[in-house]
Amino acid sequence: MSNNKVSNQARIILLICGLALIVVLFTPIWRIDLTAPQYPEGLFLLIYANKLAGNVDIINGLNHYIGMKTLHTEDFIEFRALPIIISVFAALFVLVAALANRMMMRTLLFLFISFGVLAMVDFWKWEYDYGHNLDPNAAIIVPGMAYQPPLIGFKQLLNFGAYSFPDIGGWIFIGVGIALLTVVVLDWKKEKRFKQRTALKLLLPGLISIGLSSCNTDPEPIRLGKDNCQFCKMTISDKRFGAEIVTKKSKIFKFDDQHCLVSYMKADELERENIAGVYFTDFNEPHNLIPAEKAFFLQSPDLKSPMNGNIAAFSHEDSLGKALPKYYGNGITWEEMLK
Repeated sequence: MSNNKVSNQARIILLICGLALIVVLFTPIWRIDLTAPQYPEGLFLLIYANKLAGNVDIINGLNHYIGMKTLHTEDFIEFRALPIIISVFAALFVLVAALANRMMMRTLLFLFISFGVLAMVDFWKWEYDYGHNLDPNAAIIVPGMAYQPPLIGFKQLLNFGAYSFPDIGGWIFIGVGIALLTVVVLDWKKEKRFKQRTALKLLLPGLISIGLSSCNTDPEPIRLGKDNCQFCKMTISDKRFGAEIVTKKSKIFKFDDQHCLVSYMKADELERENIAGVYFTDFNEPHNLIPAEKAFFLQSPDLKSPMNGNIAAFSHEDSLGKALPKYYGNGITWEEMLK
């Protein structure tokens, strides 16, 4: 789904709404019913997009007695503008359905709701004008009495009960508005989920990278003169005999001598199952750290390590062999050191 395209279901609903608005042009939008004892069958006024219908002549005759202006279709500019406005909205609904453009759909919702509000305000002003601007020479004058019909609902006007409600076209118009609002809200939620998924896809590599870095079990270089031995607390002064323990939670413990490392492990300061790796510095290249299980160890009193462990680690067996003539001693394995 394109980031600015609406779904096919939304397009179908928009198309149906556009066709429904065409029906509004030929059906009554609003209905005002009048009931009174002298009119047991009641009177009604129908308001179409382009005309008034119903018992217009009888209502005009009654209005004459109380000083209200008579109702004539040609007196209302709304009846010339409404068919054009509704037709334009019908075309816009079809156009948006065809283009499937999200921003156009949201703009259409704003325009449609704005028109509905303005139309109701205009209808209220029309009722107010006819109900309050009365002829002072009317046959029937009731001081302080106004004859403004209700905008929607019921109102008693002298001996007449007035009911004002949407008719077929009005209900269609309201239904179209509700359908458009529903489509926009559902589409907004769908777009929000789409953006969240897209953001997650973009962030996922970074999150994985962060996760991997936070769970990094690689050793780190020993800083001579700055790092302290975890066991004896002495500052590490000879990098050649340094060692490290790295836990599965990426915590690193540094040691200045094999003796301190082994003593720390035998003291059960750290559970074996939590250890990710044990490393020793390469005696010949102290900047390199060798996994304990891959190292070759030489034990000799001539090595004179900081805590008299006197064991050096080598990355290759031939390197150990070359050191033997200078540091007389014997080879030892990691497993033997742990015993």
